[in-house]
Amino acid sequence: MPNDLDFSGQVVLVTGGARGIGLGIVEAFAQRGARVVIADRLLEQAQAVAAALSVQGYSVEAVGVDLAEAEAVFTCVQALPQLDILVHNAGYFPLTPFEAITPAILQRTLAVNLSALFWLTQAALPMFRQQGRGCVLVTSSVTGNRVGYPGLSHYAASKAGVNGFIRNAALELAPLNVRVNGVEPGMIATPAMGNLGDAALNDSIASRVPLGRLGAATDIAGAMVFLASGLASYITGQTLVVDGGSTLPEV
Repeated sequence: MPNDLDFSGQVVLVTGGARGIGLGIVEAFAQRGARVVIADRLLEQAQAVAAALSVQGYSVEAVGVDLAEAEAVFTCVQALPQLDILVHNAGYFPLTPFEAITPAILQRTLAVNLSALFWLTQAALPMFRQQGRGCVLVTSSVTGNRVGYPGLSHYAASKAGVNGFIRNAALELAPLNVRVNGVEPGMIATPAMGNLGDAALNDSIASRVPLGRLGAATDIAGAMVFLASGLASYITGQTLVVDGGSTLPEV
C-alpha cells in the first residue's frame, strides 16, 4: 500500500520558512522525504535552518527573496527545476491602530500576504502544467475571515482576500489538476506573537481556548502535510481551521 504521507521525490517551496509556523512546515515536509526550498527575506536565518536540517540528513536549501517585489517572486520560482507543492506562509502584520495605517503599511501588507500569492502561483503554473498536477497551500488566518482583532484591519483584509483567492483559483486551476487549499491558524505560540516570555498572558489566552492550550507550529504543519498528501486528493478550494476550537460559538 502506498504511503500517502511520503513526499520523496517532490520539491516543496515554503515562503517565510525561517521561523515560526513556516519553520514547522519546512521540518514536516523535510522529515517526510521532500526536498524543501525556503524562500525568505531573512536569508541568513533561513540558511542556518537549512544547514541544521541538512546535517540531520534532510534535503533543505534557502534562497533570499522579498515577496513584496513581484519580479523577485517570479525569479525565485522560475529558478527551480521542479516544483510540486507551493506553500505561501510568509506574512506581514505590524500591529497598527486603524487610524494610524499608512499607505506604505497597507501596500506592503497586501503585497506580501495577498499579491505574492498571485505571482507565486502564476510563476509555478508552467511546471504544474508540464507535470500534470500541482498543489498550492496558503497560511491564511481566522482573523479577517471569522474574527476581528484590534490593530489588524490591514492584515484582516489581506487574509479575507487570501480566502477569496483560494476558492476562485481552485475553480480556475482544477482543469490543470492543481489543488488550492489553505489553513486558518488561531492563536499559535510563535516568536511573531511577541508575548512568548509572558507566561501569565499566555496562560490567560490558553484558558480561553476550548482545548486549553495555545497552538504549536506543528499543529499547522500537520494540517499542511495532510492537505498536500494523497489523503486530500479530492479536496480543493477549502480552508481548514486549526484554532483549538476558539472560534466555536458560545451558548
